[in-house]
Amino acid sequence: MHCWKSINVKKQYGFYRIFFLSAIIVLAVFSFLHVTIQLLSDQPMYDQHFLWFAIGFLLIYPLHKVLHTLPLAGFYSLIRLKTKFQFFCVPIMSVRVNKPIPKFFFILALVSPFLFLNGMLLYGASVFQGYAHYFTILIAYHTGICLVDFIYARSLFKSPKGAFIEEDDDGYEILVPVKETQYPGI
Repeated sequence: MHCWKSINVKKQYGFYRIFFLSAIIVLAVFSFLHVTIQLLSDQPMYDQHFLWFAIGFLLIYPLHKVLHTLPLAGFYSLIRLKTKFQFFCVPIMSVRVNKPIPKFFFILALVSPFLFLNGMLLYGASVFQGYAHYFTILIAYHTGICLVDFIYARSLFKSPKGAFIEEDDDGYEILVPVKETQYPGI
């Protein structure tokens, strides 16, 4: 296999641009969902159970990282989950795949946290309409976390069919199988 393309979103866009885009997405998603739910519901909003909201807010990031591993069930022997702490209290988790895996599974692993977690939160907002503002804040926050995953997935969609994805310290490498050509007379 040879490397078709290397992708490093943090180097390509920079931390501050990603953070700024993520903040804009968080605000846009919250504004859109909150207004939509307010228009569809006539139930008043409640502010009890803030502790549950705070716990949910803290659990979003670890759940997001764990949900990246679900579509890779057949590749668990190749997955490494590491946690390091920044500022002594902020956990930064990384999910690494040691060997190349098919593009389809990698894209599925990138978008599965968005589908699962935001689906569950949207369901919660529709069932517990008095606390929909809590759920919409969590959905917006999680969508902001998913921005980098979407950027990577967009890049991977443009890659050739049958490609494999390998993760390294600098991002992802898109690997394509080498086609053997036969040259007559050699």
